[in-house]
Amino acid sequence: MIKFVQMKNALYSTKGGFEIKDMDGEKKQVAIYLAKFDNIDSDNDVIRKGAFAKSIQERGIDSTSNRKIAFLRHHDWQQPIGKFITLQEDDYGLFAVGQLGNSSLANDAWEDYKSEIIREHSIGFKYIKDKMRFVEDTTLPSGGFYEINEVVLYEGSAVTFGANDMTNVVDVIKSEQDKNDAFERLNKDINTTIKALTSGEYSDERGYQLEMRLKYLNNQLMLLSKHEPFIKEHSNDVIVEPTFDWAKVMNTINSNLK
Repeated sequence: MIKFVQMKNALYSTKGGFEIKDMDGEKKQVAIYLAKFDNIDSDNDVIRKGAFAKSIQERGIDSTSNRKIAFLRHHDWQQPIGKFITLQEDDYGLFAVGQLGNSSLANDAWEDYKSEIIREHSIGFKYIKDKMRFVEDTTLPSGGFYEINEVVLYEGSAVTFGANDMTNVVDVIKSEQDKNDAFERLNKDINTTIKALTSGEYSDERGYQLEMRLKYLNNQLMLLSKHEPFIKEHSNDVIVEPTFDWAKVMNTINSNLK
């Protein structure tokens, strides 16, 4: 999903998340993909190889610019966590190696990488009107997609639990399987957050953020327990209300807390 951010009186967009490829604990470096080429994303865009080439040339690591492409947390320009020491396009997408700094923000980010709380990355960029076009495709529900051949890249960000992690969990529950899948995701996220809290390796700010995250996940779990999707049987139009084993849910969570 595209989000718009105000930056020096100009709107730019955020898009992503993509995966961590590798981590170097001794050097505090992460190898990541910030974008992927040639696939239709959730914004109905297809980014082509070469879209970032001009930005990398003008503001990449080897440029003379004093406004290089930044390595941030949550697309927040007040939260730089390091710098990119590699930034290049390959056949898969926009590849980067980020060097974490020594600030408290950077140290907290590194701990979140190690705890797998940071799992995704995304980009802050600006569309260029004459470098994009709508490609008609009648096989797609949208009737086509936007082909993106160039953007202005401002930054790459580490994001916690993905760009839409604060979406209400019941908004995406349409079936019993959706509910079970949501439970599994929440259970994994709760366990990850608990492990990070019990490690004791965090600043006061990160500790507070972890506590707030755990409260939020617990609240989502309670919402999930009360939400019952309805399944419509097409054969006889009978509405069936599925059951959900809440006792099993709580037993699983409690066992992980021990």
